[in-house]
Amino acid sequence: MALSGLENNDLKLIIFGGKGGVGKTSCAIATALELSKNFKTLLISTDPAHSLSDSLEQQIGPSVQEVAGHTNLAAIEVDADVALSKFKTDHHSELKKLLETSSNLDNQDIDDMLTLSIPGIDEVMSFKAIIDFIEEGNYDKYVVDTAPTGHALRLISSPKLLDDWIKVAVKMRWKYRYMVTSFSGSYQIDEVDSLLLSLKKTVKRIENMLRNTTKSEFIPVCIPEAMAILETSRLLADLGKSEIIAHQIIVNHVMVSDEGDFCQRKKAGQLKYIQQIGETFSLFNKVEVPEFTEEIKGLESLSQLRKFLFGN
Repeated sequence: MALSGLENNDLKLIIFGGKGGVGKTSCAIATALELSKNFKTLLISTDPAHSLSDSLEQQIGPSVQEVAGHTNLAAIEVDADVALSKFKTDHHSELKKLLETSSNLDNQDIDDMLTLSIPGIDEVMSFKAIIDFIEEGNYDKYVVDTAPTGHALRLISSPKLLDDWIKVAVKMRWKYRYMVTSFSGSYQIDEVDSLLLSLKKTVKRIENMLRNTTKSEFIPVCIPEAMAILETSRLLADLGKSEIIAHQIIVNHVMVSDEGDFCQRKKAGQLKYIQQIGETFSLFNKVEVPEFTEEIKGLESLSQLRKFLFGN
């Protein structure tokens, strides 16, 4: 079997996720290479330990740049900490005013509070960057390489965490609004209200994109090992709680060679897990990728992986 449906013109966002060490980055890059044959494609890493540069053997950083030799493919490594720092800098006055008008904290306490992270905001900033790229419309396809499962799940659940923070902030503002209206008879919407509304819209934009199966797709990457299968099952269950449904899965590092005792034993040991994958993910389109004899690194080996993923 091969990956299918990714060339649908309506599909914009393709996210790869799974346990650490299963080959998410390689699969994401290989997919981006395939799509870039017919679509202008942006490859995005949200993994704090970025590995696009190593895999592509080209320095990729926090700004969009073309992948060497592929004019239809660009890449970027999104830095959530940088995005969060920029958010705080850009909206320092609004965040400070929110605390000044909604709490009894003095200026020093407020400044101390502003150095703390807002729960979920760093992951939200990563997703906001992705959504902003999509809405700018400079590319046809956006392929995302995520960090191992735990971080990927925080990324997926971050809109809800931010939404909970916004609800608390709005309640604080309603008390302030009530006080102002009681004393002055009216209330004018200010920059704090505008910021909260903007953040609320960001949450909705992310949720709508993730839940729209026509516009986005999540592809888990698994390997024929017990822990990987369990973690993939939990990942898909947690995604389901967020109304994100996957329908195809990549089974990587499958031993197909019978040459030598090591290969024979590994192939025999994987059989039960491949059968378990077939039973556990029976409704999925399963794409098996053989074990490569060498590390998948550089455009040549990534192109070989692309052929296995897409059957060409």
